[in-house]
Formats: sequence, structure tokens, C-alpha cells
Amino acid sequence: MDLMEGIAATATSLSAAQLQESYSIAVSKKAMDTQEMAAQSMLEMLAQQPTPAKGTYIDTYA
Repeated sequence: MDLMEGIAATATSLSAAQLQESYSIAVSKKAMDTQEMAAQSMLEMLAQQPTPAKGTYIDTYA
């Protein structure tokens, strides 16, 4: 019966590891989606900014 318990424990351990890996991947994908949406939002805000006329700004550090 010791062999059967070992097989059952190994199967349970493998199943738990697979579940943990799936959960980790799902959380990572969600974080990446959130970051992508934030970047798109920032790009949209930048596109709405008016461009300054030529000669308005002088770069004194160049």
C-alpha cells in the first residue's frame, strides 16, 4: 500500500504545481493587459497635446 500512497501523493503534488503555474500565468497576463491599457491611454493623452510653434522654445542646454 506504500507504493499506492506514493503515487497518489505524487499525482496530488503534480496537480497542485500545474494549478499554481496556471494561476501565475493568468496573473501575469492580466498585469500585462493592464500595463498595455495604461500605455495606450498615455499615448492618447500625448496625441491630444498641442504642438508648440517653431521658435517658441529655446534649448539652452544644447
